[in-house]
Parts: sequence; C-alpha cells; structure tokens
Amino acid sequence: MYAVIKTGGKQYRVQEGDTLRVEKLDGNVGDEITISEVLMIGGETPKVGLPFVESASVVARIVEHGRGRKVISFKKRPRGWKKIRGHRQPYTALKIEKIVG
Repeated sequence: MYAVIKTGGKQYRVQEGDTLRVEKLDGNVGDEITISEVLMIGGETPKVGLPFVESASVVARIVEHGRGRKVISFKKRPRGWKKIRGHRQPYTALKIEKIVG
C-alpha cells in the first residue's frame, strides 16, 4: 500500500519503511509526527481525495535535520563586476512508519 502526501508545498509518493527528505519541519529528532494531508491512498482499492482523503493520515518519525548541498549563484557583467552567493536549503529526513486509511 502507498500514499501520496503533501508537505512543504510538494507532493510525495510514500510507502511504509521509506525515508525521504522534506522541507524543514518543527520537532526534534525521534519525534513522531502525523501528516493529515493525504491526497491519495493506493492499493487494490485506491481512494482519491477531493482534495484530501477523509480520516487518512501518515505517521512518520523524524530521523534527522540537516542542510542540503550548496547551490552557487554567480552573476557577472562587463567591466569586472561579479557577485557570488551560496545557499544551503534546510531539510528534515522522515521515516514513514504507518499509513492509516
């Protein structure tokens, strides 16, 4: 069984036991969180929500908080002007424990 969830403005297809990186969430490492924005539950009899499936949720545990790899922004114009900036996006790694639906 799998589910399509929405968190951080993005959609993810998850199964029990999966580990995924999402936008940074509040909570400490080891905390259990419940994601109630379930768009679809798949399997033998799929359920599609309008927009969310009623009484469905995904239980996940926070594995780690971190920052992604550095992305460089480089701008250059004639006559020697240049600007270099870097950015590292924070993330939260989740381990999917249970799909309730």
